[in-house]
Amino acid sequence: MRTVGGVVRVLVEFFVLWGSSALAIIVLDRILRGIILDPSSFAPIPTLPAALVLALVFGLLNAALWPVMMRCMSWIGPVLLFVGVFLAGGVIMLYLVPVASVDQPRDAFYLAALLSLFTSVISGAIASRSDTAYRLMQVRRQRFRLRRNAALVDASPGLLCIQIDGLGYDVLRRAIADGVTPGLAKLVRETHQLVPWHTDWSSQTGATQLGVLHGSNHNVPAFRWYDKTTEHISVFSNPADNEQRELERTDIRGLLAHDGASRGNLFTGGAHDNVLVVSRMRGARLGGGAGYSDYFADPASALRTFIRMVAELQRELRQSLRQKRKDIQPRVPRGGVYPFVRAFATVLATDVAAAAVVGDLIKGRSVVYVDLIGYDEVSHHSGISRPETLAVLTKLDDVIEMLLAVVGQADRPYRVVVLSDHGQSQGATFLQRYGETLGQLVIRLAAQREPVAGKRHWYERESGASRQPGAEGRGYAAASVHSPTAGEEAHASTGEPIVLGSGNLGLIYFPHLPGRADVNAIEAAHPGLLTGLREHPGVGFLLVAAPGGSVVLGPHGQVDVTTGEVTGENPLAVMGPDALAKVRRTDTFDNVADIMVGGAYWPETDEVAAFEEQVGSHGGMGGPQSTPFLIYPADLPAPPDPLHGAEAVHRVLAGWRDLSTGPRAGDLSGTGA
Repeated sequence: MRTVGGVVRVLVEFFVLWGSSALAIIVLDRILRGIILDPSSFAPIPTLPAALVLALVFGLLNAALWPVMMRCMSWIGPVLLFVGVFLAGGVIMLYLVPVASVDQPRDAFYLAALLSLFTSVISGAIASRSDTAYRLMQVRRQRFRLRRNAALVDASPGLLCIQIDGLGYDVLRRAIADGVTPGLAKLVRETHQLVPWHTDWSSQTGATQLGVLHGSNHNVPAFRWYDKTTEHISVFSNPADNEQRELERTDIRGLLAHDGASRGNLFTGGAHDNVLVVSRMRGARLGGGAGYSDYFADPASALRTFIRMVAELQRELRQSLRQKRKDIQPRVPRGGVYPFVRAFATVLATDVAAAAVVGDLIKGRSVVYVDLIGYDEVSHHSGISRPETLAVLTKLDDVIEMLLAVVGQADRPYRVVVLSDHGQSQGATFLQRYGETLGQLVIRLAAQREPVAGKRHWYERESGASRQPGAEGRGYAAASVHSPTAGEEAHASTGEPIVLGSGNLGLIYFPHLPGRADVNAIEAAHPGLLTGLREHPGVGFLLVAAPGGSVVLGPHGQVDVTTGEVTGENPLAVMGPDALAKVRRTDTFDNVADIMVGGAYWPETDEVAAFEEQVGSHGGMGGPQSTPFLIYPADLPAPPDPLHGAEAVHRVLAGWRDLSTGPRAGDLSGTGA
């Protein structure tokens, strides 16, 4: 039930908005000569009664007709929505002047447009004061729309899964201890359990979400990989590629297939209701199909997001200058479009996804999975636990507290699970340490040339051997604004390898060598390449095929992948006790690279050297990148300990989901169905 304080807050907000709108109309009446408000002799300000009536009628009709107009405008996408939301209000006002004389229709439109802008600013300012105010605004709207269907809401507990992208288990534990995440701290100390889980070798969002949402991430060696048979480079920021990954798994029932909703994810999880889901952005015109329209249907939401994005832009510029001024190391360039990508990830994507989840909870969806990507994006550029990154984490904690408060107001009870898809490891990049990228190193060794700093090759331009910083966040942003319809095609020069990077995991393919090239074929084609790579200080180990079975090569030893027999020093020793199991699994993939490069990890400093220009990185092994977390209600069955792999997480979540609804046809324990 709504508390007395909540009712008072609603009334105060209403009267503030109504009164300020009336005053704005009075001021505009004095400025615009083409409109004359009907005067009254019973008010200290003669035009005040007419202004109050006009403001009230405008507000009521705006609320009633706005959703209809937004449906007509939903195809245009977010770029024109920011303009359309105000023009629509102006069109409404052109027909709502029963208490005014209109001499010049042009001035009537000016009045309408300016009043629409003013009320939106006031509403956005009210909503942007705190997430509590924003929550109340969203809940009131959703309850109003669904008031006749409340009795149909299922009384069995639903499942809400909140993913904090890129947040490692150890970083979260420190954040809880230091008061950075009071909301999560309250959960863990009172009602929930916090446990780590362990990713596959490919510790990145694409592999994890494919496994968690669709039950299988087999044949996913990295963030991007090359298929020799099709000469196609698949990448998880490409909607068409993600759609194909889903089609390959139609025999497995997705986590969200039954009355589920996917918000801000790479994949649908089988849900039919999707907002900001990359695999469903294909073909959207300017992102109109990405799920923006429902959010921007309310101008206050648009203004709230716009104000916060502007603040985030100036915050990024200020923090970037501070890093340069104080010479904080390691650091990477943060210019170009990155400030806008950060604003998209930390504000727009978060606001849109959170608003969608609010609606899901009020509607009583059975299972909801949302990804909050802001921490991951900022970590790549600022570091995994530096002050500006932790400040973003605190804001995400506020969002989670807001969603928990909505859960408390929803008609349906919910079990809330909070988890991450991977962690991040920090360190100066491979290029910063050694003056050349992994791709440049491979070409130099293959051709037996001396280093040429700064020279770029075809594979780096087209295949992303050294991706731009924040590729995941940039991919979300790009895919939500325009939708490529095909993946990247590789056109290799004869004899030149394709080199791809995913954090400190590298993939090297030789298109001119058929099938998966083994040690002998690689040595014959490029003598000295394997030796040069395994002895490089920035390389931890190599996985290559051999006539008797695959082998892991290190600078001073090797491991037989099949038997686990170690000769010399074990190059996997510092990568964790499950490193060999991860390598063995990846070795079975059809599209495993001819050479899988595991970047170096220095346990004494807990650092890696990413093959991308990122301070905080993930995608391979070494350090906290491979250990995300899982927070779950203490009254649920405990997951396996240890919990290894995204597919195992899928089985755990599916089991919790089915505790309330019961297993459906085709759902078998242990299959991830």
